[in-house]
Amino acid sequence: MQMHLLLNADACNLERGIENMANISKTINPKLRTTITVLLLLSSFISLASQTMMVTALPVIQKEMHVSLTLAQWLTTGYTLIIGVVTPLSSNMYEKFRNRSVFLGTIGTFVVGTLIGCFAHNFWFLLLARLVQACAGGILMSFQMTTMISIYPMEKRGTILGMSGLVIAFGPAIGPTLSGIIVNSLGWRYIFILVLPLMLLVLLIGFATFPNFKEPRELKIDVLSVFLSLIGAALTLASLTFFQTDIALGFVMLVVGLVILTLFIKRQLKLKDPMLNVRIVANPAFRRMTLVGIFAFMILLGTEQMVPIFAQNAAHVSSTVSGMILLPGAIANALSAAIVGRLYDRFGPKYLITTGGILMLLASIPLVSLKPATPLWIVTVAYMVRMIGNALVFSPAMSEAFIELDQAEISHATALNNSIRQAFGATSITLLIVVSGIPASFITGFHAAMWLTVVFAVLLLATFARYWQGSSRRNS
Repeated sequence: MQMHLLLNADACNLERGIENMANISKTINPKLRTTITVLLLLSSFISLASQTMMVTALPVIQKEMHVSLTLAQWLTTGYTLIIGVVTPLSSNMYEKFRNRSVFLGTIGTFVVGTLIGCFAHNFWFLLLARLVQACAGGILMSFQMTTMISIYPMEKRGTILGMSGLVIAFGPAIGPTLSGIIVNSLGWRYIFILVLPLMLLVLLIGFATFPNFKEPRELKIDVLSVFLSLIGAALTLASLTFFQTDIALGFVMLVVGLVILTLFIKRQLKLKDPMLNVRIVANPAFRRMTLVGIFAFMILLGTEQMVPIFAQNAAHVSSTVSGMILLPGAIANALSAAIVGRLYDRFGPKYLITTGGILMLLASIPLVSLKPATPLWIVTVAYMVRMIGNALVFSPAMSEAFIELDQAEISHATALNNSIRQAFGATSITLLIVVSGIPASFITGFHAAMWLTVVFAVLLLATFARYWQGSSRRNS
């Protein structure tokens, strides 16, 4: 009888939580909502721009710290990996703690990582700085999406996720350009020094203004799930790097990593309050449109990782020039993403995603045949067209992934979406670096890496076609 009463109490608490979440968008003060939106988008932009700021700095750091490119790329891959590993925790933290505490604690953690980077005297301290930053970035990204979906009404979801998609796409896109200018004029350490006051400002404004608009609920974070997620993802991704030097070790790491991730998934299915609600993957819209977003993100990160390396190592231009090659693409991506949310609300995903996928394929024609003597304007235009295509795909895919989910599932869905996307993004970076290093000629390797992104684009279109054929919105 006592157990029955406890179960009833838990069910009532959960129902009240769902009802409160649904009512936030109706009861929250509009000025307060604007303050929350500005703080979340600004901090997310800084975090995501920092994610790729090391891209144009890698050749410089590689030479200065006397490490291989395969090792140096962990400054970007490690960041992306940790985001993917930490992101599942965000749904638990969103429910367990007050939202003000989560936001301030996350920004404070990012500030600590940035401080370490300001004073890093060797590669390993620099890597530590990046990983601490990533711990904050992983929580912040899902916290931003979950919060904004919660505080705005359903009819504005496409626009809101369009704004979020703009930040998620434009931050990583503009990061290499900003860092190229910074590295060439001031040095790589200023990537951290210049970011520090901006995040301190966000922390101070957040401390003064960021409100509590929801009550936490009792929730136990499963430490074993955190451990399994971290070790499994790290071993699986690291195995790709070891395949270059020791095939047997790489294969063992891959198998062990996949086994551990399988145990992680099985454990989530058994827990009452899982670290990550993997059952959401059973929803066809969420599963297929998350996969579309994954392919778009893999193309985005992979292309912006490889193009600056080609520019500096093959075309022999400076980090500033390699960053400027990416600038028109970043601007075009931002301008496109700014209007895509409204177009999605009005017309749906069909024409946006199809057009975006085709543009990414068309941009591949020059990228798969670049030579050191190729005019830089061709590289710039090809990258820009690919970024426009990416913007047309990214936020509609995110919005469509959540179309059939209940409000109570949103925090876990955003965490799952972001976690899987970041893990595959990290895989894309490592995979393209490894593939480009297999042939004796870097140019040949670069071409092979770009052909791999073509495969991603084809799979993106095929996945969306499969989704749209079975979608109830097809004839609406």
